[in-house]
Amino acid sequence: MKTLPVCAPDATFEPLYIVKTSTIHGTGIFARSTIAPGACIVEYQGERIQWEQALDRADAKGPLNHTYFFSLNDGRIIDGGKDGNAARFINHSCEPNCEAMEHDDGRVYIYALQEIEAGEELSYDYALIFEERHTPAVKRAFACYCGAPACSGSMLMPKRSARYRAQKALAK
Repeated sequence: MKTLPVCAPDATFEPLYIVKTSTIHGTGIFARSTIAPGACIVEYQGERIQWEQALDRADAKGPLNHTYFFSLNDGRIIDGGKDGNAARFINHSCEPNCEAMEHDDGRVYIYALQEIEAGEELSYDYALIFEERHTPAVKRAFACYCGAPACSGSMLMPKRSARYRAQKALAK
């Protein structure tokens, strides 16, 4: 298993990011100053719930809703929309500058993949799994607006990809 860097941001210092309006999607998080590669930026926080509870919450919002759910390796979900923090506003990108990593204790932290310049929006690949048919309506609901040169046009992981199958196996 990969050894992850310790992530314990000092509460006495300002966070490495600011929250403001994003051109990608609504609200986003932007680097306050230059962030070094490998730096731990923020923990993804929220209420920890069971998968069934997440499904109930998602159903209450409709079949093509967007949530702040983050799937954990043990099958539970972090609902960043309830008791969450600013990490829930990090947007998807097909060419992300951050990655989310789950530590052995089940906590999820966001790390810089590369140097991130002051003012640059933070992003990671959501790798969303949507098991039902990817209809035109579903594709519109999960459209990607990251603007990256290699943008796939979708926040959904292609069903035929090996990564999709591996993520789906983890979720079981």
